[in-house]
Amino acid sequence: MKQAVVLRWFDKNKRDLPWRDTTPWGVMVSEYMLQQTPVNRVLPIWTEWLTRWPTPQDLAAAKKSDVIKAWGRLGYPRRALRLYEAAREISKNFNNQVPKAIEDLQSLPGVGDYTAAAIAAFAYNESSLVLDVNIRRLFSRVIDGEQFATSAPSKTERKLRYELIPNDGAKWAAATMELGALICTARNPLCDKCPLKKECSWRERGYPESEIKKKSQGWAGTDRQCRGVIVQALRENQKQTKGALKKIWHDETQVELALKTLLADGLIEATGKSYQLPN
Repeated sequence: MKQAVVLRWFDKNKRDLPWRDTTPWGVMVSEYMLQQTPVNRVLPIWTEWLTRWPTPQDLAAAKKSDVIKAWGRLGYPRRALRLYEAAREISKNFNNQVPKAIEDLQSLPGVGDYTAAAIAAFAYNESSLVLDVNIRRLFSRVIDGEQFATSAPSKTERKLRYELIPNDGAKWAAATMELGALICTARNPLCDKCPLKKECSWRERGYPESEIKKKSQGWAGTDRQCRGVIVQALRENQKQTKGALKKIWHDETQVELALKTLLADGLIEATGKSYQLPN
């Protein structure tokens, strides 16, 4: 793969995203928010969070209920609590500074292999192996000739992708992620605009459909939607009885299950016969 071509494309086409010019904490917040959430939905919420809680210590001092409310519509707010818990760890054990070492990052709640590598790269310019869904799809097509990557990277894939990293590994991670997000998209890729079209194995093979089918996740009527409706109701009204919550959803059994899940995840708490966001 011609790394220089990708890096030049990135210089000319990269989006002006605020977390590309921010503190390590700003990078970390963006990585939590961007998990399975489009950039356009993250942008206003990220800005609000960094204004309200500009350091880990600021977030650590907040109420859980305020954190969940501020998460808004960024998806299931368990990530918000993990970020809150990570902020408390950073404030207590890392002198209010996002750690740089991969091992330290991985010790934080909500930080796995990908998130640790991304924070190290984008916050500290480390040449870590960043493999998000966009990067893996790009490499799968250009190098392997497959429409989609497997569900999780294998050791072999990690080894081969690590060997691609040029001297500026952090820029490489950002560039390949951007190319996957803007050009080599999951649906309707813009192949004619791709700087790698002449060396793309998938294009050369005639764009065969992958045996790995991407499942489209429905939303209407799901347990996820039910949980979201309940959390939103508690954002708007401080306390709700189970009876009141059952009136806002068509399936009482689903409400019962959702309440158990939300309690287990620490996103709500029971107070007598009512439920509320945690303090």
